[in-house]
Parts: sequence; structure tokens; C-alpha cells
Amino acid sequence: MESVPDKAVELHKNSQKLLDTGRRVFEAEAKAVASLQDNLDSQFVTACHLLLECRGRVVICGVGKSGHIANKIAATLASTGTPSFFVHPGEASHGDLGMITSEDVVVAISYGGESHELKTILPVIKRLNVPLIAITGKLTSSLANAANAVLNVAVTEEACTLGLAPTTSTTATLAMGDALAVAVLETRGFSADDFARTHPGGKLGRKLLLKVCDIMVCDETLPTIASGTSLKDSLYCMSAGKLGFLAVVDNDNKLLGVFSDGDLRRTLDRGIDINETQIDNVMTDGGFAVNSQQLADDALSIMEQHKIYALPVLDDNGRVCGALNMHTLFHAGIV
Repeated sequence: MESVPDKAVELHKNSQKLLDTGRRVFEAEAKAVASLQDNLDSQFVTACHLLLECRGRVVICGVGKSGHIANKIAATLASTGTPSFFVHPGEASHGDLGMITSEDVVVAISYGGESHELKTILPVIKRLNVPLIAITGKLTSSLANAANAVLNVAVTEEACTLGLAPTTSTTATLAMGDALAVAVLETRGFSADDFARTHPGGKLGRKLLLKVCDIMVCDETLPTIASGTSLKDSLYCMSAGKLGFLAVVDNDNKLLGVFSDGDLRRTLDRGIDINETQIDNVMTDGGFAVNSQQLADDALSIMEQHKIYALPVLDDNGRVCGALNMHTLFHAGIV
């Protein structure tokens, strides 16, 4: 029977082997991606121009692991301003070729460049006079010979010990697709606002699109109090507002100052009579505020920078029109 110490030693050896293998894969794939820089030439420029000049959509094709990478590249292009979708070459030869029009550009991915399904549809793509970009590791392949632009993703070896499973080659292909997408989006002048419009449901989209006016409190619970109000009455208003602060305003509803929970603690520590003291004497003059048309993310930045948790909201005339706190931002998905 194997002893406990022997088992521990064996487990340690296995653990080290696993770590060594993982590191070897990272190293192999990192080297492969780095070497792609040497493969970039006028063919990459031509491919970018074809995408930029496309009046239809970019159709990405690939089989097997290349198909999975093609799906990802299509998604990246679509989300960064280049309308794109994936078509499986096998399905294309059974009707899905109808998705491709003469206004489109086709990007075909095959490391060996001899995929039967792709070779079957190449003559049809040529008859449609559709520009073809090939992403392949074999520059003399059927796919490369049929293409208007060839992007070379050749690697010296796969990270797989057997040299069989697409690993390094698929990583290189994905990196080439990212290079295409980023080069095109920068040339288009694709902005953060443009990105937000294609990602409205995610946290990033909310950060880039949601304005203060979309989430601020602006009903009867708005915590504003007139200058000259007693501290006692002000505290009633502050409690009703449930935002943890008060905005002190003049007769024109313009902000004079703020009174927060922190101000209340400091006031009580001084033993001030809440019945005799006016809010003006204990508020923080001026205070921080945010415009209703600013991004909600801007409000979060102000709060984090100044270590406060609530803000009055001003309209373009400087009048208090709303309020928000960290809880509001949290529920809006900004935090």
C-alpha cells in the first residue's frame, strides 16, 4: 500500500507538472501572437480597406474551431461599428448563401485553407463578385489563391503536445481578427458613445448613456429646504426625503448649501439648539452638485473623489431640480 507521504510527493509532482504545462502553453501562444506583427503587410491594409468600403455587411465563415473563432470576430466587428454576421459554410451550400449579396464582403477562415465546405462555396462567392478576405496559415492554399487579401496566421507549432488540437493557431487567428476590428474602428472614428449605443443593456452601456436626469429623485420627496428654516423643521424634511442630505435654496430655488448626515453629527457634537438654530448656520456653504444633463457616471466620480454619498442636481439655470445618492446609482447599475 502506498504511504501517505508518497501520495503527497506524487500530488506535488503532478501539481508542478500542471503548472509547467499551463505556463508552456501561455509562452507558446504569446510567442505566436507576437510573431504576427511580422506578418502584417499591404495585405492587411487591403483587408482593412475592403471592410471600410463595404456597403453591405461583413460575412464571416469558418468550420470547426475556425467557425467558433469566426463567430467571435463577427461579434467584435458588429459591436464596433462594422455590421457583421457568421455563416457556416456547410449551411451556406444548402441555402444560406442567399444571405450574401454583392454589397457584402466575405471573410473566410481556415488554417489549412482546404476546408471542403469552404472550397465548395468559393466559386459562388467569385461569381457574385464579392470581395474575399482569407485568414489562413497556408499562403499557397485554395482559399488563399481565391482571395483578394490574405492574412497570414501561420504558427510554428500548436500548444497541444500532440500537435493536433487547434490551440496556438486559433489564438493567432483571433488576434488577427481583433487587429482588423480595432484598425477599422479607429479609422472610422468609432467613439465611446457609438460603442454604448451597441451595448445599451450592459453596465458599460449604462455608464456611457445614462444621464443624471434619467435616475434622479424629482418628486415630492426632493430634499430641498428654504433658507432661514429652523434646523428642527429641516431635520423633518431631511428624514422625509430619505436621501441623507438637504439642499438649502434661496427664493429662486438656487443652491446655497447642503446639509448632510455628517453635518448633523458635527452639529449635535457642538450641542447646538435645533429649535433656535437656522439651517444656514450649520450647512456647508455651496457644496458639490451635478448638472441634470451630465452622465450618471460623472456623478459617481464626483462622489468618489470627494468622499460624499449624495448630490443635489441642478438644471441649466443653476436651480435645484433633483437629487441622487449612492443608493440611486447602485440601483441604476452604475456602481
